[in-house]
Amino acid sequence: MESMMAITRALSDENRVRALLALNDQEVCVCQLIELLQLAPSTVSKHMTILRQAKLVEGQKRGRWMYYRQANSSARAEVKKALEFVRSCLQDSAQVQKDQRRLAAIMELDRHEMCRQQSAR
Repeated sequence: MESMMAITRALSDENRVRALLALNDQEVCVCQLIELLQLAPSTVSKHMTILRQAKLVEGQKRGRWMYYRQANSSARAEVKKALEFVRSCLQDSAQVQKDQRRLAAIMELDRHEMCRQQSAR
């Protein structure tokens, strides 16, 4: 029951769902998520912590920055089902499609420069 409650809490925020879907099939630096969501670094970090606690995403610290990806194939069944549910419900969402286009452009930018600029703010 606790796992299901953590998952539903994590999915109850639009920005967390947007971040979760941005990680579909790729690893993304927190700087890139900040750029995509246009939120303060502390806000994005908090959202990602909640997603990690629900086991929907995995994170790895490399140097100064965190990198995130969706839970892998060895995730618990309820996590896999939650990810499938979110993807199927929002596959035609205008916001998700807009985010995918924007993230593709962000991924083309120099990540190191973007991270440097964000840390200077």
